[in-house]
Amino acid sequence: HRYDSIPFANGMITAGMSCQLIHYTHEEHDKFFELCKSFDFIIVRCNPGQIKADGGDQQKFDDGMRAMRKLGKQVWPSPDVMEKMGAKDALCKVANMNIGLPDTLAYYSEEEFGAGFKKTMAFQPRVIKQNRGSSGEGIWIIKLKEGNYCSSFGERCCEDGEKLCLMEANDNHEEEHTVGEFIEFCVNGRNDKSGEWTSKGVGKYLEGGKEAGGQLVDQRFCPRIVEGELRYNCVGDALVGIIHKKPKEGGISAVGGTGSVYTYYGPDEAKFSTLTEGFLKKDLPLVMPALGLPDEPIPLWWTTDFILSSPEGTPTEEEKWIVGEFNCSCVGISRCLAAYCKDDTPNACYDDI
Repeated sequence: HRYDSIPFANGMITAGMSCQLIHYTHEEHDKFFELCKSFDFIIVRCNPGQIKADGGDQQKFDDGMRAMRKLGKQVWPSPDVMEKMGAKDALCKVANMNIGLPDTLAYYSEEEFGAGFKKTMAFQPRVIKQNRGSSGEGIWIIKLKEGNYCSSFGERCCEDGEKLCLMEANDNHEEEHTVGEFIEFCVNGRNDKSGEWTSKGVGKYLEGGKEAGGQLVDQRFCPRIVEGELRYNCVGDALVGIIHKKPKEGGISAVGGTGSVYTYYGPDEAKFSTLTEGFLKKDLPLVMPALGLPDEPIPLWWTTDFILSSPEGTPTEEEKWIVGEFNCSCVGISRCLAAYCKDDTPNACYDDI
């Protein structure tokens, strides 16, 4: 099981409940879901993509969990919540809230992306986010190499040959490509037309179309991201902790494993009180309906990452923080990371926490 499953189980047990850890293997799909009928609640701790990578069928698993919901079993998160809340175009659906940016766009086809990106890129630095990646893969911070931005949106569009400076959020590596090469990589992946890429990813972010999760989100770049992001850890509608994630010097992304520095705060931290108050009381009640999930409960254990969008010098009480992403698919417990077995820590265990 996952290194952080033990705290979940112990938390339930300490609260007076019975909690069992059960493993899903696609070879025993029917047996697994028959067993699930014996429980009142199901907490899913499996990231999208892991079942498929193991040879299983994610859709079949999701349909099994939907069947549990119809039997009256609560599933956290349900497949529909995980899909709609975790999708990058969720940022477009909250764009007009206090926690959103109104110039957040979503693209589902090559034509939309080509036309839209050339217009937004000509105006200001952008962040392009693929829908399927995790840990920052396929999230690109992009600037025009020449810095020749137009003064008003729509005044001009980029040409295919204009040079872009790109940084990928998974490891903060930098690349230089033309507008045409970037569009080609995003749509068709690595080929002669897209040039040489050092990214670990393969591109093809629109593959399969909207129904298969193929999409790109285009958001204004907020330069103060170098000061760090705020991760709000929530249990239901209750904030239980705040993590300030500051990128390594010279980096932009604060993804774990990139040398970023994490500072932990309690839920009542005064310096973030304006954001906390506005998010929990004003915007949070509107989030699930905005995502098309009015009848679904807020996830059991989930996070929202915020980026500071206000210009430098803005008084603390007037700062605007915007959502970078929601995550409810399989949120880790940061304080348990010491027990995570990796290449450089093959013998890590729960006692290391």
